Amino acid sequence: MGKIFLFDALREATDEEMEKDSSVFVLGEDVGHYGGSYKVTKDLHVKYGDLRILDTPIAENSFMGMAIGAAMTGLRPIVEGMNMSFLLLAFNQISNNAGMLRYTSGGNFKIPLVIRGPGGVGKQLGAEHSQRLEAYFQAIPGLKIVACSTPYNAKGLLKSAIRDDNPVILFEHVLLYNLKDEVPSQEYFLPLDKAEVVREGSDVTIVTYSRMRHHVMQAVDILICDGYDPEVIDLISLKPIDIQSIINSLKQTHHLIIVEECMKTGGIAAEIIAQINDNCFDLLDAPVVRLSSQDIPTPYNGNLEKATVVHPQQIVDSVRMLLS
Repeated sequence: MGKIFLFDALREATDEEMEKDSSVFVLGEDVGHYGGSYKVTKDLHVKYGDLRILDTPIAENSFMGMAIGAAMTGLRPIVEGMNMSFLLLAFNQISNNAGMLRYTSGGNFKIPLVIRGPGGVGKQLGAEHSQRLEAYFQAIPGLKIVACSTPYNAKGLLKSAIRDDNPVILFEHVLLYNLKDEVPSQEYFLPLDKAEVVREGSDVTIVTYSRMRHHVMQAVDILICDGYDPEVIDLISLKPIDIQSIINSLKQTHHLIIVEECMKTGGIAAEIIAQINDNCFDLLDAPVVRLSSQDIPTPYNGNLEKATVVHPQQIVDSVRMLLS
């Protein structure tokens, strides 16, 4: 085991898979000589050359379409979005092509494509660079969606995504790249459809993902001191949602809080609540509590920006109110 940054974990995963499989290549803006906006591809062009670490023009719809075509012909492209917000420019290619072609071709084409990059509310990046697109893409059939939250799951998820024969979107949070944690030296893979039980507990189930995992764990430290015993689940997989792990937890706790950075209207939490109502409503002793970002464009002003997202004290207060 060794402690590395999250961006290094992603770089290691990319390097290992490119070394083992010559069909794997990376493309995107400034991924080559510059090494990527957050240094996930730093120096890889020296090892693999400019055709496998391919710098593209600022034309998301064009290079996304090229990547999908490459995937159809047997290559395994990794598209880095300089900021995930920019991938809205390639929404047509991702939805109508990447998500549908395996089905509409009757299985004649596989689409082994990974789309990854930074997103979420950073620190005064402005509205257009603070998008949370997970709910945008969650409705698209044919896609798999995962969100990493630690260096460990970042590496394991990316390696699994690269080897998958379906299009996978990996959401990385802009404020987690410098998170440092232990990662095994031996090779490992993580499933793309399983949640992680971060902490077992008996009082309340707190479901979260991405950066909010760390806000939740800060809240848990306070709650434990107050005598509460929360269970924490990191979704990791946003499509498909591992609803069974949530159901198993609710059989013990009977209370559910969902903490997300996504928008409240039509967000990931909204989908989870719908599935809970469909599958296990009778397990609940109280209504589900949903803690989400405000339904407004993210302000540039630092104090206003901070007010739009969920913070640990809000989670603490919600647990106390739910269990009172």
